[in-house]
Amino acid sequence: MARNSTSKPPFRWHIAVFLAPAVLVYTAIMILPLFGTMQLSLFRVENQQSFFVGLDNFRTLLGDERWSTSFWNALGNNMWFFVIHMVVQNPIGILLAALLSHPKLRFAAFYRSAIFIPTILSFVIVGFVWKLILSPLWGVAPNMLDLVGLKSLFAPWLGQKEYALTTLGLISVWQFIGIPMMLIYAALLSIPDEIIEAAECDGITGASQFWKIKLPLILPSIGIISILTFVGNFNAFDLIYSAQGALAGPNYSTDILGTFMFRTFFGFQLQVGDKNMGATIASLMFFIILIGVCVYLFGIQRRLRRYQF
Repeated sequence: MARNSTSKPPFRWHIAVFLAPAVLVYTAIMILPLFGTMQLSLFRVENQQSFFVGLDNFRTLLGDERWSTSFWNALGNNMWFFVIHMVVQNPIGILLAALLSHPKLRFAAFYRSAIFIPTILSFVIVGFVWKLILSPLWGVAPNMLDLVGLKSLFAPWLGQKEYALTTLGLISVWQFIGIPMMLIYAALLSIPDEIIEAAECDGITGASQFWKIKLPLILPSIGIISILTFVGNFNAFDLIYSAQGALAGPNYSTDILGTFMFRTFFGFQLQVGDKNMGATIASLMFFIILIGVCVYLFGIQRRLRRYQF
């Protein structure tokens, strides 16, 4: 009897068994805490009794002046933190990848390793070391600028409201620029030699070859890097906390959603912890990231032309 060509393929139990441990671990570590956080954001504690209040906590966070001022300040700082990485980190990472992928460059492996090393350093080490470097009292930054005649430009950047967040953003760029560099470097290496040779036969070489041939081919990789940058920056916490503390000074000028949520949930100094409002902030962080990812997946990624090699 002939087999029906439209029948569904048999369920592969060995694939399910192989994936089961990873699914269980991911569910226990990510999915259950996520739903637990969302559930906690729908309740409020009064007189040591927990009451279901629906979306009242979200309305309080966004509408009550005591909460909304801090929330919008933190969200604006998060946006600026993200813009710094998109405008500075990713373009420089692409430029470095293009230079390191040049076949005539000597010591390329050494340069790749040197640029990527800060990525593996602890946030605490990076924050503490840069705080020492930029210190106006015992830091080395004033002397280094003095060597090139630019000491007059030095200022206590981490202590000034106007420059503290930008300074931390640039420190974060220094630490993580190796990630977009390596991803773009791998994408450039995956371009077949036949395409490059054909471009050279047409007289397209140097920078023109990168802009006209290579860049369109690596646009999907650039899109992935952009969305990873967005997710990473809206989950940022460690560098701000290690360099500026939970209060994200001076005067909350470096406060982002991560530090705002930390102070609200756990409490800090005279501020009493509020787990329900902290969960509300965490839930909004999740929805902001979810919306950004969906915009990329359904609005941008579908328009990127992909090439099969």
